[in-house]
Amino acid sequence: MATYEFPPMLIDAQNELDQVRADLRALFEKVPWSVEPMDGWETHENAWRPASRPASPGWDPEDAAEIDRLRARELELAELLVCHQYWMKFAPGDVQAARDALKHHREQEPASMAS
Repeated sequence: MATYEFPPMLIDAQNELDQVRADLRALFEKVPWSVEPMDGWETHENAWRPASRPASPGWDPEDAAEIDRLRARELELAELLVCHQYWMKFAPGDVQAARDALKHHREQEPASMAS
């Protein structure tokens, strides 16, 4: 397996992106299923795949603003990571492997560095 010397800025950006995505997941678990207030529903009794949802009061304005902020930051970080000049030094067929290694850089750190 190849090893890479990632610039610290890329590592920091990947770590922040991981945290932003974790924050978004936690927030999505907290907010109601519908952004706008919506009545509850359920499928017909003969539906091949029964499903239902309770009534939703919609998202709280503060939660909606936080989700918008986190999504915008997620996009900024993803763009920075994908478009960084560091990737230009790789052959086109090797870029994906290097990007994957960055995504999993913490799993590949030596035990002495992780502690």
